[in-house]
Amino acid sequence: MKISILGLGYVGCVSAGCLARAGHTVVGVDISTAKLDIIREGRSPVIEKDLNDIIAAAVGEGRLLALDSTHEAVRSTGLSLVCVGTPSNANNSLNLDYVARVCEEIGAALRDKVDDHIVCMRSTMVPGSVEGVVRPSLAKGFGGELPDRVHIAVNPEFLREGTAVWDFSHPPKTVVGADDESTAKNVLSLYDGIEAPVVKTSVKVAETVKYVDNVFHAVKIAFANEIGTICRAVGVDSHEVMDIFVQDRKLNISPAYLKPGFAFGGSCLPKDLRAIVYKARTLDIELPLLASVLPSNDAQIQRAVDLVLATGRKRLGFLGLSFKPGTDDLRESPLVRLIETCIGKGYDLRIFDRNVSLARLVGANRSYIEKGIPHISRLLSTDLDEVLAFSEVLIIGHAADEFRDALRNAKGCTVIDLARVVDTPPEGVDYHGINW
Repeated sequence: MKISILGLGYVGCVSAGCLARAGHTVVGVDISTAKLDIIREGRSPVIEKDLNDIIAAAVGEGRLLALDSTHEAVRSTGLSLVCVGTPSNANNSLNLDYVARVCEEIGAALRDKVDDHIVCMRSTMVPGSVEGVVRPSLAKGFGGELPDRVHIAVNPEFLREGTAVWDFSHPPKTVVGADDESTAKNVLSLYDGIEAPVVKTSVKVAETVKYVDNVFHAVKIAFANEIGTICRAVGVDSHEVMDIFVQDRKLNISPAYLKPGFAFGGSCLPKDLRAIVYKARTLDIELPLLASVLPSNDAQIQRAVDLVLATGRKRLGFLGLSFKPGTDDLRESPLVRLIETCIGKGYDLRIFDRNVSLARLVGANRSYIEKGIPHISRLLSTDLDEVLAFSEVLIIGHAADEFRDALRNAKGCTVIDLARVVDTPPEGVDYHGINW
């Protein structure tokens, strides 16, 4: 199938690479010339395991093209996957401006096209967004009521940054929302050969599913962290407690996200929690548990600040900056928030994150790193040993093997472990776990 992908962020890039690897012809579109140039060179604009090689192969074999024209991409393909960002507004509602804009462009491109075309939404949107934004924007671009040859579907993604390529081929489920069987069948054909439960449902249910997943993941993380806080206060190993808890597969749940550790962040969980709580408020519905999750997450960041303050030392080394290991994504990273708080309190810092340093040189996030957080960018070091030698207090934010080795050599400095890199700290190290 010939597929156009509108928006080449994490979801768009992974979808483009993996669909091209499966034999489809993919045309990617983005407003960022930096992303387009990187893809044309056969590289991934985002840091994601295995994606660089996949994109290199797809571009080299002519199955993946990068264009700056939505019109050209839509005209040459039969299905458009919309993967543009849906950030938060200042009031925590969802900003669908990018969705509206790209749908208008798609609608305009469809004026002169006589063949059937599927517009499939992969961007995360609150329930009702297809009817409230997508369909009207397509019609506005088209210049009138949409003809029967234009079909709309929703295909939420279940990709975790850092393991997104693996997740694409091993999803927990494949969900397609469409108003007719033929459209759903065509979208599902994208995933032929992928073994996963298949769910065909309505557009509105498909819009809702992703929110239910993400807010529950956020609840699990906050729940585990609050349990960890209680356990630490009473002298109980929180990881041992939760290891026992998750063994109950009958009444409890899977172990994913149920390890006490640092706060959650990233492009999905905080944004989706805020959006669903805001949506509930617009309907005069109170969601006290969900509304309490982000404050609980903020409290976990404050616990880390308190641990740093308690050391009484001023030179801090941070191992990890992105919101999770295996990615360069800094969106709503709790480590960024912790670092900014420490900078504001007058601490002297050095930061090591191999993926963020690489992105600063070649990635699409380079502009954000240099312009969005320049005060932090200047503190990044490419030399782990230099950061270790500088630090009086070492804050470990990611569970990486190299940071585990660094902990063993951290004698003489205070270590604050936010990621449980070891179960038993080495002798001679002043070690403090955030929840253990």
